[in-house]
Amino acid sequence: MTPSTHRASITLPDESTAKRVIDALSETFFEDQAAFAAFERPDGRWDVTVHFAEPPDKELLRNLVGQFVRQNVADNLIFDCVEAKDWVKASLEDLVPVPAGRFVVHGRHDRHRIPPNKLGIEIEAALAFGTGHHGTTRGCLLLLDHVLKAYQPRRVLDLGTGTGVLAIAAAKALHGRVLASDIDPPSVQVADENARLNGSGHLVDVIRATGFAAPRFAEDGPFDLVLANILANPLRQLAGPMARHLASSAQVILSGLLTHQAPAVIAAYRARGLVPLRHLRIEGWSSLLLRRMQ
Repeated sequence: MTPSTHRASITLPDESTAKRVIDALSETFFEDQAAFAAFERPDGRWDVTVHFAEPPDKELLRNLVGQFVRQNVADNLIFDCVEAKDWVKASLEDLVPVPAGRFVVHGRHDRHRIPPNKLGIEIEAALAFGTGHHGTTRGCLLLLDHVLKAYQPRRVLDLGTGTGVLAIAAAKALHGRVLASDIDPPSVQVADENARLNGSGHLVDVIRATGFAAPRFAEDGPFDLVLANILANPLRQLAGPMARHLASSAQVILSGLLTHQAPAVIAAYRARGLVPLRHLRIEGWSSLLLRRMQ
């Protein structure tokens, strides 16, 4: 059961305005403070919704939105409260297994639908992010499948693991150990439980950590493969620390960024000696594969 959340909603004139507003809000609020969603309406306008764990500063939000639209439009922000409900579980009831290369992400009720030549990853409804049905998770799995066809990394890191789906996929495909980390304590617990559920508990080691601050990263690195499905701004900020924890010719899979945010993320990593190899675009989201060229 997810707790009650506070919601701010507004209708904006077009997609570019909606993206600018979301970028501004994501720069202002930390990942654990707010969650954003934007959808196009039949009339071409865009609905933007922000969910907050705590009551937001309404005047601050109006001023932020007012930087991109007329103030009378910003004043139309609607604030309300969403009652507690297990939204993830409710939404997963109608979801079907998601194929991504050799991987298939599924719920418990679909165990029997997984072909014997595929690697099933069972992910149930949880508080953590990453059910496999989002374009970013599927993009990472497709890139992981591509990488593992020609490359066998020994030291693997799933940074910002969420439900642990990427760490479990890597552990199953490689039959090797994977270090997984997340800043969020519930995510650490969920990822650990999912790894055990999928028979990979002995291979996936989940820790709580912010960025690369924990000693385990230095102990287990340098890494041959890093998967990081987070958000564009944290990915840019982590470019330097990540580069310092990479082995020579290491490969990196990044996602959690809107397609228009990809060039800035690529530039941040190129400045640290990583070059892009592949760029997948799924449902407006980008997933990147990069390699360290030193």
